[in-house]
Amino acid sequence: MAKKKRSLFECQHCGEQATKWLGKCPNCGSWDSFIELNEEQQEVLKKTTKLISTTSKAKSITQVKQDDITRFTSNNSEFDLVLGGGIVPGSLTLIGGSPGVGKSTLLLKVAGNIAQCNKKVLYVSGEESAGQIKLRANRLEANHDDLYLLSEIKLEEIMDELLRENYEVVIIDSIQTIYSAALTSAPGSVSQVREITFELMRKAKDTDIAMFIIGHITKDGAIAGPRVLEHMVDTVLYFEGDASKEIRMLRGFKNRFGSTSEIGIFEMTNEGLVSAKDIASKFFDKSKPQSGSALTVAMEGSRALILEVQALVTESTHPNPKRSATGFDANRLNMLLALLEKKIDLPLNHYDVFVNISGGIRIKESSADLAVIASIISSFRDRPLSKESAFIGEVSLTGEIKDVYSIDMRLKEAQAQGIKKAICAQKPSTKLEIKVFAVDEVTKMLELF
Repeated sequence: MAKKKRSLFECQHCGEQATKWLGKCPNCGSWDSFIELNEEQQEVLKKTTKLISTTSKAKSITQVKQDDITRFTSNNSEFDLVLGGGIVPGSLTLIGGSPGVGKSTLLLKVAGNIAQCNKKVLYVSGEESAGQIKLRANRLEANHDDLYLLSEIKLEEIMDELLRENYEVVIIDSIQTIYSAALTSAPGSVSQVREITFELMRKAKDTDIAMFIIGHITKDGAIAGPRVLEHMVDTVLYFEGDASKEIRMLRGFKNRFGSTSEIGIFEMTNEGLVSAKDIASKFFDKSKPQSGSALTVAMEGSRALILEVQALVTESTHPNPKRSATGFDANRLNMLLALLEKKIDLPLNHYDVFVNISGGIRIKESSADLAVIASIISSFRDRPLSKESAFIGEVSLTGEIKDVYSIDMRLKEAQAQGIKKAICAQKPSTKLEIKVFAVDEVTKMLELF
């Protein structure tokens, strides 16, 4: 009796697999996204899965020879910073971001910078013609003899081009537009994206070509395609920031050759995305004091940034008051509001509270707790806070103000930007001109109002 063929269905949005058709994907929640894989597509899936998980004979770590990682610069300080110090030959980097945020603009500018150093760069576009890219290159001043353009969506043609010239850097814009003739599925499908990324990864490792892949993102902000993409590549970078604003941030979420704590900050100009030269004053306003505004100093990788925390407290007209946070954790905001009701007797259960971090940046640490509380009290009592004061500290559930790391670096940056007074949980170990007021409990914050 012939063996019955095993059915396999795959979500075309996230790559989730099932042995039967499902109307709604249990992983990403998409409707009608499952399609059945034919035998050829299942063979490709087995091949890539097997090669990714290939194992070899175990060896003692004392006998393993360490790889010496060499890097070369992209001539863009912020881009080098987020990559971990520069571009690694043979690396595969995935860059995602919302449409219009500047992915293609940045990489074309970087390609021009590298080509200027007599390194051959291939820019492959499946979305624009060579003439369109040339038009953008004129604006970015990226015209150099060693920068080559290829308007192609067929993987086999791209691989043939890589055999003709000794390219050192290859940029694919974007991975969802490329297709392989070996597969019958449409460009952008999970099967195509998986197979193409795997072939590019093998090519990068075999020839030491540094490859950059631009990926589209879903409505939830994740890179479209199977999660195996992020496992195959060496580095995953996400663009953050509003396309309508001039400041963009490139954050690392995975980096086999460096830290993921660093971010690159760029400024959109007529010459494209360039490294932000003066970022210190980009995220706070030095104008006259206003109620509901407080300054804090947050650490983003190895740099300290002064951020403005804005709060709006208004009397609610609904039984359930609204709580909204932009750039700050909403759950943490609810905790701080409950703490203010408990410790300071603020009747916030009858008020709508809105918190925003100015500049479009998102705070991922708890050092801004004190500034959030200060801005809320300032808005509630309609009493402006001085623009020469900064609030730095984590607030616990018991109302204690906790120490934060790198306090000396934060205070030095605050002093450099003209801030004369800092309210935090500890005094710095080094002597600074800035006045530091140590506060250990939230209740003592009332003395400032």
